[in-house]
Amino acid sequence: MWTTQDYPNSWKNLDELERKKAIDIGNAMLTNGYKEDDVIPIATSQAEKWYKDATDDELKELKNKKISKHDKDQSANPELMDESVEVYFEDDQWKVKTTGAKRASSTYDTKKEAVERAEEIADNKGTTVIKHNKDE
Repeated sequence: MWTTQDYPNSWKNLDELERKKAIDIGNAMLTNGYKEDDVIPIATSQAEKWYKDATDDELKELKNKKISKHDKDQSANPELMDESVEVYFEDDQWKVKTTGAKRASSTYDTKKEAVERAEEIADNKGTTVIKHNKDE
């Protein structure tokens, strides 16, 4: 587990609360069995996005949060980290799902929205996107 005094070197130039969010995300992922090499770029990207859009209340909450304690998430699947992300049409919605996952991670009204989200996920994981057509 990382702390605000002991964290990956690549986080040293992040703002203090942005870094704390990366540590929090990273610790949650490590608790769930993800490999450190996978965790660092994902936690960095997610923390940067969160920090950019965080409200004052969210920043205050993070400032007071203990970031070294995380419960295991039964829905986490670190074994799927190397799998592609698929975009497909089902039940009148565009869906995004990691290949091999039991269910879609999200649904969208348009293929464009689904592809954008799939590309973001795949980029975080360092994998590819498989785009299906409506009739596939």
